[in-house]
Amino acid sequence: MSGRRGTSATVLVAGGGIGGLAAALALARGGHRVVVLERAPEFAELGAGIQIAPNGVLALERLGLGDAVRAAGVHMAELRFMDGVTGEHVTSLTLTERYRRRFGNPYLVVHRAELHGLLLRACRAEERIGLRAATAVTGYRQDAAGVTALLDGGAAVRGDALVGADGIHSAVRARLLGDGAPRISGITVYRAVIPMELVPEELRRPASVTWWTGPHCHFVHYPIAGGALLNLAASRDNGATEAPANVAVTEEAVAEQLAGLAAPAARRLLALGEGWRSWVLVDRDPVERWTDGRVVLLGDAAHPMLHYAAQGACQALEDAVLLGELADGTGALAEAFDTFAAERRARTAAVQRAARESIRLWHPAGEAAEARNRLLRGLSEGGLHERVAWMHGVKTFSSSDHHNYDGEPWA
Repeated sequence: MSGRRGTSATVLVAGGGIGGLAAALALARGGHRVVVLERAPEFAELGAGIQIAPNGVLALERLGLGDAVRAAGVHMAELRFMDGVTGEHVTSLTLTERYRRRFGNPYLVVHRAELHGLLLRACRAEERIGLRAATAVTGYRQDAAGVTALLDGGAAVRGDALVGADGIHSAVRARLLGDGAPRISGITVYRAVIPMELVPEELRRPASVTWWTGPHCHFVHYPIAGGALLNLAASRDNGATEAPANVAVTEEAVAEQLAGLAAPAARRLLALGEGWRSWVLVDRDPVERWTDGRVVLLGDAAHPMLHYAAQGACQALEDAVLLGELADGTGALAEAFDTFAAERRARTAAVQRAARESIRLWHPAGEAAEARNRLLRGLSEGGLHERVAWMHGVKTFSSSDHHNYDGEPWA
């Protein structure tokens, strides 16, 4: 980022997660003063593992954190695709020399808290960023001179502009679009993290993201925390109609929900999980409007997506970098926001669609699953790389780079 000093503004950022902190860092390095308003009592990140494809690593590099995330992350050698019914290794999308040469960066996995911590430390070291926890934004009002962020309890904060990075249940989006609750996917995900030392040696695969696919369900696992932990995430299309989050669930219930995965290795790994928590997945349809004068949406507030493309954090990081570049050195933030939204809408919509459509890759049964396996087996290493190139291989973070997506669920 250039760090050019032009007309400085005070930008409020609602939300202190990965997208909000990245946006704050990008805007501050463009010369603006930034105040991050976080609902939680402290700046922290919940959750477990997160995958960072080369496009996300590139975004972090442009924020000055490329070396730090490469050091913190576990470098993956393959995305390993297993038939969870038969136990067959169907194919692997290799992530080693040829992949890294083509896309310019490695494919990493980290703990969410590690990535959030890198961003938080960078923000705390930046004198133009103020961090305010226990400050919940409930809405906003604006006039010709600026924006007022309305806070829980009746207080308010004044700035020149507002970035809504407050997640899928965004209060800023509710005021800007008023489009109601997110869409319930009907899919429940179960998560657990276990010490790697508990995993039998023959099942560890320390440089692989491994998927086990089955009828209406699948299971993914990969190492995090420098390889000390194994992140487990199992999904079941069970027709859920409500969307509870972070609910404790028994090991027996997880085993029952994933009963379609008959492969012995998959069942052994699932049986290791303890302290399972469940979430019903939600997302939204792509929308055309992300801006309202001096207010703009970013990350999950703008384009929430199912996690099956492993791109939610990457897309928020891309957002932050492009927003910072467009707002660098300018006081005309409303115009910069409009340009940002126009540049990002088509690309993020393509990723949202890919995440939804990838369910057809993970959850078929019977003949449909056999046909999928035959198709995947027939793709060369280069052919598999080509399928993800539109997503992993971008350089500009604008919608002009989404054009290779053809609607196939290869994310």
